[in-house]
Amino acid sequence: MTRKGRALTLSVSDQEKTQLEHLALAFDQTWGDNPNVSKLVKAIANGELRLAANHDWGRDRINALNRARNLCIDLGYLAEAVAIAELLLERSEINLPLRQEIQAFVERPSTPWRMEIERCIRLQRPFRLTYQDAAGRLWNFTIRHAKIVTYEDRQYLECWCDETEGSRDIEALLHNWSLRLDRIPDEAVISPAEGHWQPQLSTIQVEFWLLNSLAFSYRSKTEADLVNEWLPDQQARRIVRQVNHTFWFFREVRRYGSNCIVVGPEEVRARFAEDVARMNQHYIS
Repeated sequence: MTRKGRALTLSVSDQEKTQLEHLALAFDQTWGDNPNVSKLVKAIANGELRLAANHDWGRDRINALNRARNLCIDLGYLAEAVAIAELLLERSEINLPLRQEIQAFVERPSTPWRMEIERCIRLQRPFRLTYQDAAGRLWNFTIRHAKIVTYEDRQYLECWCDETEGSRDIEALLHNWSLRLDRIPDEAVISPAEGHWQPQLSTIQVEFWLLNSLAFSYRSKTEADLVNEWLPDQQARRIVRQVNHTFWFFREVRRYGSNCIVVGPEEVRARFAEDVARMNQHYIS
């Protein structure tokens, strides 16, 4: 009996033939115990084996996609975040910790409390929340304004709460809290609260000056910068920013070192000066 069909001749080197035979064995395309390159080619043609692009993605591309995934999560686009996550999981280049993190996200894109918080924010409805701090203590908050933000690669619930006990900010900002989302217990129950929804967080205006090369290179990265002007007499850049947490403000300007002066209000200036003085004590023998 003769086989019907058109013959296909492959022009390959001995090394390439050996590699094809190894692939045939790896994908169980054999004739008896021997590798069968023809079966391998036919399986590819029939879609039984699927070809994928070379796994040569660089770290920058993987990091950019993972940032996009996190941004989609922050904005509430969970379907898009899952799609990006599944794309990343197809790649062999991602390291084990990142793979485990993404796999855990795909298996559970959002906890029930997260979806309920997002619903309350969307509908502008006050709610109650249980939170566990770094010391393992449980706190109960009545939240009247909130948004999910990202600081230094971590997600936070930035919120205005009735409760002020434990707050370390200045008096004008005592009601503002930054709660890490990963410290909200999985079993947390979000319950409705009586009363009104606050239009925004408490805010203050803070003035600071930037000196030397930083004065020329600085660009406003946020709408919170209300004033950005050059002071020719002082050879400094004057910034007035709307601030709702001195903690995050100090973390930013601290890295500017001596090229930054916090001008006011006095309560903020004094607190920052105390922080700098305490830091300086570590270097005084």
